[in-house]
Amino acid sequence: MLDGVMRQIVGPGLDRAGLVLARRGARPDTISYLGLAAGLVAAALIALGWPAWTAIPPLLLGRLADGLDGAVARARGLSDWGLSDWGGYLDIVCDMIFYAAIPLAFVIRDADANGLAGAFLLATFYINGATFLGYAALAAKAGLQTTRRGIKTLYFTAGLLEGTETIAFFVFICLWPTAFPTAAAIFGILCLVTALSRILNARAVFGPMR
Repeated sequence: MLDGVMRQIVGPGLDRAGLVLARRGARPDTISYLGLAAGLVAAALIALGWPAWTAIPPLLLGRLADGLDGAVARARGLSDWGLSDWGGYLDIVCDMIFYAAIPLAFVIRDADANGLAGAFLLATFYINGATFLGYAALAAKAGLQTTRRGIKTLYFTAGLLEGTETIAFFVFICLWPTAFPTAAAIFGILCLVTALSRILNARAVFGPMR
């Protein structure tokens, strides 16, 4: 829901940084890998029982890299391999690994307190991801695209919960880890609402003619 707004706020700065990095020879896939590594460091800190707030800096660093890889690719030019199907594929795979790693880390940290809520949250992530990627596949087949949120390899619809909301949720549970069971349950329910909205939208766009 907030990704479009955040794109307008941070997009120009990311594009300028991407241009600088591209001129210095940075490669989009390298930035994607570094961003994933930072996210996994954050998850490891949580899982190993460190104060959860210590995971926030690498978590945010990883998300910064997630924005910079696309900015570098755009700076290198639309014909560059960084905006190829591989670049988009790598970006979404790294995102999905990161999004799964943080809830799993809280489960590992305290399985008794967080296990049920963490399992529910991961299940809703899986369902929401299926509706997201399924819509993107059908949109690609139909030739649908937009540049409203910048140039993307995958076309997808807006939803109640998107990347911005997910990062805010992760920061919240890092600041208040004891709230994880309740926060995860609420966020998981909202993920299901988001998934349902995408299913209904896909039905309206790609469903049988009436």
